[in-house]
Amino acid sequence: MLQVLRGSSDANIAFHDLCQLLRRLGFEESIRGSHHNFRKDGVEQKINLQKDGSKAKAYQVKQVRSVVVDNRLGEELEESEEK
Repeated sequence: MLQVLRGSSDANIAFHDLCQLLRRLGFEESIRGSHHNFRKDGVEQKINLQKDGSKAKAYQVKQVRSVVVDNRLGEELEESEEK
């Protein structure tokens, strides 16, 4: 989570880790071919991810960061980890 929010290494985020982060934040995943689509009630933006080898594409990591920050979803995850 922190690596995604820092934005210092967007090209080095594992695709699996980014998908797992979104699932932990309550996003529902649907897969169509190589596209992994994520949606969450209360979040207007849709997230569409594709692998770049074993890594997530840098521009998609930026998109995820924007959605997390704009919707204050990081606070949600921190609260659930404290319990």
